[in-house]
Amino acid sequence: MQYSALMTYISDFMWPFARVTGLLLVAPVLGSAYIPVTIKILIAVVITIFIVPLVEVPTNVDPFSLFGVVLLAQQVLVGLIIGTIIQIVFNAITIAGENIAMTMGLGFAHMTDPVNGITIPVVSQLLTVIASLYFLALNGHIALINMLVGSFEFLPAVELFSVSNVIAVAEWGGRMFIGAVLISIPAVTALLVVNIAMGLMTRVAPQMNIFSVGFPLTMMLGFIFIMVSIPMAMNVFQNLLSDSFLYIETIF
Repeated sequence: MQYSALMTYISDFMWPFARVTGLLLVAPVLGSAYIPVTIKILIAVVITIFIVPLVEVPTNVDPFSLFGVVLLAQQVLVGLIIGTIIQIVFNAITIAGENIAMTMGLGFAHMTDPVNGITIPVVSQLLTVIASLYFLALNGHIALINMLVGSFEFLPAVELFSVSNVIAVAEWGGRMFIGAVLISIPAVTALLVVNIAMGLMTRVAPQMNIFSVGFPLTMMLGFIFIMVSIPMAMNVFQNLLSDSFLYIETIF
């Protein structure tokens, strides 16, 4: 009797905890490398404690059986899928920053991104920080947790999902490049006009040193264009976030 009661308590906690853990492994902001692992585990435990009464979990499955291990791995995978789809939206910000940096002549200025463990242009890091703050201002972290709770209705813990759910994540990856173009196109277009003007000035006045004039001018105007285009970029970012939440509901 005590063993069965213990298994009930463990199973009630393990299924949501596995899905929350998978989400925190890759989710933006909540899964950032800035947050220590111990804090992430604490966050996962606290979130799980609150959502356990809100979700239905399999009560007749032994977590230590073969089928239980498969279901447990699926919970982690579901969390990974949800977090990856949202992370792709943030990757669109990074690619947009790279496009802008290359156009304004800052493609060589890189810094380490602790979230992804790679080096990215400083413009990408700037846009990522702004997007992260905007994500928190929109209560995106709360919406992400609500989506995780709702995923137990779309895909209960006892049900197995098909390979098409994983393929759908790859298909969503195409939106990353579309979003990057939409975010960067105002600043890139303006900088392209500036570069064309610099080329015309070189043809009209060949004696002018274009490198000493054009490079700082393009960089200065680039930051101005970034500042002006940030509201439009955040609107595109918000639309991508809304589409990502709808896409998560669709694939499950």
